[in-house]
Amino acid sequence: TKEMLRAALSAQGRVHASAASYNNHWGVPLTLARMPRETDYAVIEIGMNHPGEIAPLARQARPHVVLITTIGPAHLEAFGTLEGIAVEKASICEGLEPGGVAVLNGDVPQAGILQDAARRVGARIITFGEGAGLHHRLIEARLCEGVTVARARAWRVPVHLKVASTGRHFALNALGALAAAVALGADRGMSLNGLASWMPPAGRGGRETLAWGEGRIMLIDDAFNANPASMAAGLAVLATMTPQDGTGRIRRGRRIAVLGDMLELGEAEAALHAALAELPAMAAVDVVHCLGPRMRALWEALPEERRGRWAETPDALIADLPRLLDAGDIVLVKGSKGSRASLIVDAIRRIGQRGASSEGT
Repeated sequence: TKEMLRAALSAQGRVHASAASYNNHWGVPLTLARMPRETDYAVIEIGMNHPGEIAPLARQARPHVVLITTIGPAHLEAFGTLEGIAVEKASICEGLEPGGVAVLNGDVPQAGILQDAARRVGARIITFGEGAGLHHRLIEARLCEGVTVARARAWRVPVHLKVASTGRHFALNALGALAAAVALGADRGMSLNGLASWMPPAGRGGRETLAWGEGRIMLIDDAFNANPASMAAGLAVLATMTPQDGTGRIRRGRRIAVLGDMLELGEAEAALHAALAELPAMAAVDVVHCLGPRMRALWEALPEERRGRWAETPDALIADLPRLLDAGDIVLVKGSKGSRASLIVDAIRRIGQRGASSEGT
């Protein structure tokens, strides 16, 4: 979403945005220190993995607008509950400049916690999501090959929104970015044009077509980060895609997921990994290969016909990739950074050869 905001504002002034994931007690000060004096818009990402991290960084950034995209079960090990995560995220409002705006996800069950924090500092609240009565509301999202096209309403203004990647979650985040851009005083139409040019950064769901044997495979590189909510979103995207039949050893193309450990989930980590097997999108996935000790719980929960390989380390899977994948397959690789799922992505690229078509890399 940080990169979406950069894209939305890029044609409307000089934009300075956090590099990579410079969102912690090192990255935020460094981003601020690097900001040119003539900057018109600064997009500062602030993250956390322990209580008490966000508010001091928000006071350094002194934002005029804050945007909270969602509340999901990431970093549960440190916060214990989703409500604890919401309280920490809501503390970003403590850094708001007087008269500031809080753009908040109105769909999450913890929306009240977010809005209460905004009210305490006198912020103007703008909500976004899919629920009735929200200020910016997603009405319909059509997922196509390499693009998501959505209808929405911004207050009472009909909006047609497009992003160059497949996923309903991308449309929702783009709607939040649009609300934040307009709150900053940017032009809505120009912001929509900017969002249409956005593509996900490396490791965030970009797609590549790679040569594989006598044919090609489609690789979805989502190996930068993972939690139960983002796993569900990534698998939902995979489920919408159509493999190519008749090009490899196995005559039918397959949807294949290579899933690495989700980290920092606390005592519920085994149950949360196993619960991925029950996601509706899993019914459309042909084979699931699991990477890491925590993903053993998912591997054991999968029905036998969908259960692929389990490996504790990437090397054990990499050696078998030529046998596990075939031309015509669509392959999603996703996991927390610490699971080193990105090594699987690198190995697939090495074994195959980059084709002419690429997206988001």
